[in-house]
Amino acid sequence: MIFETPPRLEPCIPESLEYSIVDLIASLSTASERLGNRLHPKSAASLAELVRVMNCYYSNLIEGHNTRPRDIELALLNQFNKDGDRRNLQIEAAAHIRVQREIDAMHAAGSLEDAASRHFIHWLHKEFYKELPESMRYMERKDLKILILPGEFRCEPIHDVSVGRHQPPESSAVETFMEYFEQRYGFDALGKGMRLAALGAAHHRFNYIHPFPDGNGRVSRLMSHAMSLKAGVGAYGLWSVSRGLARGLESRQDYMRMMDHADMPRQGDLDGRGNLSLKALNTFITWFLRVCLDQVTFMGSLFELDALLDRLRLLSERQNWKQEAFSVLEAALLKGEIPRGEISRISGLKERTARTLLATLTDNGILGSETPKGPVSLRFPVSAAEILFPNLFPVL
Repeated sequence: MIFETPPRLEPCIPESLEYSIVDLIASLSTASERLGNRLHPKSAASLAELVRVMNCYYSNLIEGHNTRPRDIELALLNQFNKDGDRRNLQIEAAAHIRVQREIDAMHAAGSLEDAASRHFIHWLHKEFYKELPESMRYMERKDLKILILPGEFRCEPIHDVSVGRHQPPESSAVETFMEYFEQRYGFDALGKGMRLAALGAAHHRFNYIHPFPDGNGRVSRLMSHAMSLKAGVGAYGLWSVSRGLARGLESRQDYMRMMDHADMPRQGDLDGRGNLSLKALNTFITWFLRVCLDQVTFMGSLFELDALLDRLRLLSERQNWKQEAFSVLEAALLKGEIPRGEISRISGLKERTARTLLATLTDNGILGSETPKGPVSLRFPVSAAEILFPNLFPVL
């Protein structure tokens, strides 16, 4: 029998944290702070756009959609494939990145609201779906085609679902469950350590409720991204929850296996006092934080200055650019941006030759600027990722 009352979610978060979880929280906090301070803010902001592409790629992969990174990049330029299926995947990818970009911008402006709030969760779903054509907002169930309404929770019997072995709350109870979710995971009521523990706990319990007819996985991963920023471990968007969840720690099956394990009901009197297993929840929180730490550590290794400069030199050589190109790229990485008039001095080239070099680098996409005559800063196009950031994507 399924009890349709919000305490069915309990335990939502451990009353006290196990020592292993406390150690993970400390390690994640330290590693994310180091990652966030590794690059010049301007270079980091440019790199965050490549990380959004990566986040979208792996989020799509979890959904069973193998969208090529280059196709995602083209979608951001409004260049869509003529093939219907690939075009639809591009449209989804562009929507995902647009939403994450808005999350990052709100965080930078200090206006990002509590990621566990119903208002924010409604917003996430609505923003993702609102620009998808109606043909992409249908789901099939029981020989029926159900229209997905952007931002609307499940509210009708036809929306009731089974997810593997799990039976989420009935649609009529979703609003009540999400109100309880907001109360239990709102950051105002949590200390810093508990906020980081809530990263994993909320991710599972959100999917346990399965509040939307479709799109819950995408929304939960965007919610976790926002929560990591609010919890102080987002490192300006320089790492991706989705990459870690898609790859796992031992295999690509980790994510679904661990989510299923955390659905486990309480196992006797020594397993907490809630409806669900406290031991299973602690296991999931531990795994989720280890995934986060693994990704922060991985990205930190890619951003080590000397190694990144070596890969910039290699990129310059592979592209057969003038040898002075590396000096320009190095200055852009270290300084964040370079006035166009400084290119000649930095490269040691005559003015006309320096302008030609700059045109080559901007045409390639490795340098860019906000305005046609504005200062240039380093960019990180997908085409350069294989050399600059090996293993960021499995294939390009």
